Amino acid sequence: MRYLADLLTLTRFILALVLFSLAFADGSPEAAFIVFLTAEFTDVFDGTCARKWPFPKDKTPKYRKYAAQFDMVSDVLLAAAHVLFCTFRVNWIAGLVVIIYYTIICGTLELILYGKLFGHPDNCTKNSLTNRNFPLAKRIVLARRYSYTICLGIINAFILFATHWPDPVKYGLFVFGCSIFVFVWFFLRQRRKHVSRDAVHIEQELSKKKAKK
Repeated sequence: MRYLADLLTLTRFILALVLFSLAFADGSPEAAFIVFLTAEFTDVFDGTCARKWPFPKDKTPKYRKYAAQFDMVSDVLLAAAHVLFCTFRVNWIAGLVVIIYYTIICGTLELILYGKLFGHPDNCTKNSLTNRNFPLAKRIVLARRYSYTICLGIINAFILFATHWPDPVKYGLFVFGCSIFVFVWFFLRQRRKHVSRDAVHIEQELSKKKAKK
């Protein structure tokens, strides 16, 4: 069971590549919707599995050193494939808007928060907002994560309504998805903490640095 979290992350990586192929090979919205939904389920449970069945410190595989990076790459690939499918196969305007948001706005926020593109909470530059005004940086991190999730939901809705499924099925899935979103964000405290892990990580790293000084 200790390997289950890693297998789920690997599955998400593979599904992201499948979604890329659907975007470039004229795949159906039905297939894209199912692939993305399955990949999202792996994202929901891999962290839970990692916490529930951790490796003993003396038996942790060497590749686990890069587990966080691999998880991030699989998430980025999945989001990119999801948006590209919508852009190429469903609604290019919606896809283009989200692409601009991801590349320009999120890229700018990376530079402001961490002082570098593809920054990380534990290696911020001296001039980064995180080091100059942590409370504000934390709020921006959380706002970015909320908006990122909302963008994924909007793109998924476009893909859902582009399918050839009967209207009752489409609206049923849409209402079900919205209900899950509301439940997760407003009632599951643990999930909210997981989504804010960047902000929590920043706080932990800054506390460690202060303690060393």
